[in-house]
Amino acid sequence: MSPLNEALIITVVGMVTVFFILFLIIFVGNLLIRFCNKYLPEEVRVKKSDKSDDRAPQIHRAIEAAIDVFTKGKGKVTNIRKL
Repeated sequence: MSPLNEALIITVVGMVTVFFILFLIIFVGNLLIRFCNKYLPEEVRVKKSDKSDDRAPQIHRAIEAAIDVFTKGKGKVTNIRKL
């Protein structure tokens, strides 16, 4: 066998091996995701009651005033949510 043929065979075998291993990683990963989603459901979080409801209108007005000052009257608050 010539050195060029031997190099091509080694390259092809290496590429096939890499693609096979990548296929196995994807296949096993998908199986693991399906197993976890089926048998290990996500815990339901209990939402804590917000005790600062009486201050909420004041906070909203303060945020709107700050936006108004910062944008010089051009900005408008459409939604406020806690991150």
